[in-house]
Amino acid sequence: MATFRALSRNIPYLQQQFGALLGNTSTCVKFICGVVLFSYGLSFSDEAVRVISVTPGYLMPSSFWLWTAFTFCFLEIHFWEVLVDIVTVGLCGKLIEPLWGQLEMMTFFAIVNFGVAVITTTFYFILYCCTFNTEYLFSVHIHGLAGYIAGVSVTVKQIMPDLVIIKTPLGKLTNRNVPLTVFFFSVIFKIVGLVDGTYPTMFLSGLIVSWIYLRFYQKHSNGTRGDLADYFTFASFFPNVIQPPIAVLSNVVHTGLVKIGICRKVIRKFDMSNPTGVTVTVPAADQHDMERRRQIALKALSERLSKSHSSDKQPLLSSKQNAKTLLPLHAPSTSHAHAQAHDLIASVSAQSVAPSSIAIPKSEE
Repeated sequence: MATFRALSRNIPYLQQQFGALLGNTSTCVKFICGVVLFSYGLSFSDEAVRVISVTPGYLMPSSFWLWTAFTFCFLEIHFWEVLVDIVTVGLCGKLIEPLWGQLEMMTFFAIVNFGVAVITTTFYFILYCCTFNTEYLFSVHIHGLAGYIAGVSVTVKQIMPDLVIIKTPLGKLTNRNVPLTVFFFSVIFKIVGLVDGTYPTMFLSGLIVSWIYLRFYQKHSNGTRGDLADYFTFASFFPNVIQPPIAVLSNVVHTGLVKIGICRKVIRKFDMSNPTGVTVTVPAADQHDMERRRQIALKALSERLSKSHSSDKQPLLSSKQNAKTLLPLHAPSTSHAHAQAHDLIASVSAQSVAPSSIAIPKSEE
């Protein structure tokens, strides 16, 4: 009762905040948020939970409750998870939908959630085969948008440059580290009982499905598919120290997926006619890579100009101190910083375009 009283007192504030979040979003975003709220009301019925969520034993033969693979994502048991889902979907409407379009965002939503249902069900079926415990088939209920949240974190890594989100005593946390960090937090929350046991499995499944779709299958406006840039390899999700062994393992897995037709072989093209050197282009990744490099170059330009400006404003030391102890300070001039930044952007842009003359297949990583 205390929870409901506290919630009722904060309803006007919540309405104001969510109204600002969802105000300019599309109908699809509002529809998803509305269905999630409605399904939360149904979560108080055990029968509704059984019918809406994916139960591994009922999704497989001979029951074939196939509709649950499309309805489970809208059902949340905890209200705080409902709030997280609405905020995530709302941010997608603000950040991702303007870049992709409404149809592509809904396609991504459907593919990720359906893939999460299939992979998570397969995982619990394997656990049943190892333990012969029927609870893994009929007592486990898979529900919620944990997999889609993982997909959004992968998308943020893809479309945004490497920005420092927070600095900790252990190091800097960038958007590159977000997917793996959230996964480890989900494992910790599962151990302490804040989330259901299916949450980490769903999150990891969503991470894998979304990365495969964005890496190899997403269709772009220029007719290409996927994003084969080096910064979006599977190993890039991990810290630099362990990336080499992860790259070896992921290359082996990628080779197997290529053989069974799930993924396609990466082909890198080299232009040997370039008089200044060999220019490398990666099909279907040029535009994404160019934009990312441009953002990094602009960030470096801003940092250099700010450092130059602060150096010019440093107080002059007394002539006596300069003569006795210090050498003169030679801060780079603003014009020199502009020239360096211009050279940086020019070098970044020069890596982007070149007609291909030699095509050499290479493994995914």
